[in-house]
Amino acid sequence: MITITVKKRNGNYLEFVSKGHAGYAEEGQDIVCAAVSALIITTVNSLEKFTDDKFDVQEKDGFVSIHFRNDLSERGMLLMDSLILGLTEIEHSYNNRYLTVKVKEV
Repeated sequence: MITITVKKRNGNYLEFVSKGHAGYAEEGQDIVCAAVSALIITTVNSLEKFTDDKFDVQEKDGFVSIHFRNDLSERGMLLMDSLILGLTEIEHSYNNRYLTVKVKEV
């Protein structure tokens, strides 16, 4: 299962962490994992290209973390809100069997 944890403070994104594999199908055939990866990669690339927001990204097999250094711009907020919407829709489509999204106010 993929577990995604998002930390926010006063509505601002602080951290995004994705861990694990969906386990929907074999590696290379897993459409849930592919969808989650595509959303995350596109969001990171969009944050880099379309905003001046400062953040650090770490990634390895089955793990991605994004740590935001400052409050996000309006565009950055929209991109992250869109990412969470997409991930939540996948989560609900598969009845929380392969993906869990937790948003925490800290």
